[in-house]
Amino acid sequence: MAFTLRQLQFFVAAAEQGSVSGAARALSISQSSVTEAVRALEDDLGVTLFDRQARGMEITHKGSVFLRHARQILQDVATARTAFQDDAAQVTGRLSLGVTSLVAGYVLSDILSRFRRAHPQVELNVIEDSGDYLQHLLIGGELDVAVLLTSSVRDRMALHVEALLVSPYRLWLPLGHPLAEQEAIALEQLAGQPLIQLMVDEIEESMRHLMAALAVKPQVAFRTRSVEAVRSLVATGAGLAILPSLVYRPWSLEGDRIEIRDVSSDLPSVQVGLAWRKGAPLSQVASNFIRSAQGTIPAR
Repeated sequence: MAFTLRQLQFFVAAAEQGSVSGAARALSISQSSVTEAVRALEDDLGVTLFDRQARGMEITHKGSVFLRHARQILQDVATARTAFQDDAAQVTGRLSLGVTSLVAGYVLSDILSRFRRAHPQVELNVIEDSGDYLQHLLIGGELDVAVLLTSSVRDRMALHVEALLVSPYRLWLPLGHPLAEQEAIALEQLAGQPLIQLMVDEIEESMRHLMAALAVKPQVAFRTRSVEAVRSLVATGAGLAILPSLVYRPWSLEGDRIEIRDVSSDLPSVQVGLAWRKGAPLSQVASNFIRSAQGTIPAR
């Protein structure tokens, strides 16, 4: 029997929430409905999508691969349902879009994929740069819209800002690390632990402020601008990392497992969203892009 859209929706919710109970709350349905849907999906695919554990559900490697397909299918269905609204496909023009490096790697592809399917005749010009420079281009009228970390937008008087996604910081650990036995870890427990630090966008600044507030500082073992490098280093036991769940994936490129845990402290969060200039009318193309982006990004 072929899987259903309902099963895909429940599977995606379980993967994003990390538990049956969390998925049930997010969807306002019973836990048994989520459990039955995921099991039926596993039976249909012939693979195990989750490892069931006492503290929740850990998505498997095959589950991670299928998760991207499931999200794409649901996005395609959503796009198909709006295919004839306002003759969107007939809209032509040019969109100048700005994006920061972190957003480009983990959010932009889904947004652009949906927009291009709905508006195939629009010409896209995408610029990747720092958040500060993109804000400068927006205010100067050289960009229509930017997708960036909105928590770093400083000039709220000149720019409209709309958050699409809020991503909390989590602790990344290698498989089998002693701290992974706990549900939540206090920052003080990281004293003396080697730390891998990501030097991208506002993450570097956030972590610097966070570490400065600790009485005993973790040892920064490695600094890098590559999320994949962080993933590999953590997975092989070179250190731990504190990063937004937005960029978390359970496997490194080498196929090693990465654990993720909550930190029982008041950590900041990363907000991803849109920014555009105040005081200037939006083109039809820019308005369509904003509406498309608003319906694209799942919770992370």
